[in-house]
Amino acid sequence: MTINFILNGEDVVFNAEAGVRLIDILRGNFGLFGSKPGCLSGQCGACTIIYNGQVSPSCLIPAFKIQGSEIITIEGFSQTIEYQEIMNAFAQEHLGNCGYCEAGKVLCTEALLEHIPNPTKEEILMGFSGIKCRCTNAERLIKVVNNIAASRQKRLYESAT
Repeated sequence: MTINFILNGEDVVFNAEAGVRLIDILRGNFGLFGSKPGCLSGQCGACTIIYNGQVSPSCLIPAFKIQGSEIITIEGFSQTIEYQEIMNAFAQEHLGNCGYCEAGKVLCTEALLEHIPNPTKEEILMGFSGIKCRCTNAERLIKVVNNIAASRQKRLYESAT
């Protein structure tokens, strides 16, 4: 089947079998390796992408469901000021990631702050519930997300004035 969708801001067209997983399409057809095949059951978060504005495991999305959708991978997101803001905050707080979970944590941070500009502790923990890697201390993650939220609000306020 021929599939049209937006990938990292660009219109793309390709042919695939209807049941092929998005993770395999991203890696095999587009050479995007930031999403990693982990559990292949949507439980670990290693294959996280942003699918139509929502954080989603790409291992659970069959090709036929991506027709007309918008997908952002860590490679596409890494070209934004928001990515730099998140990575700088992670580095400042020495919030190292093991590599297995980094794309998921970055994209979860962005999606959370996009929907909830000033999240509570509970909202932050819920926003990261799909990431099963335990390389990051939850309290430090909450602190970093709160710092990013404050920094982003300041940046947006200053640009509006």
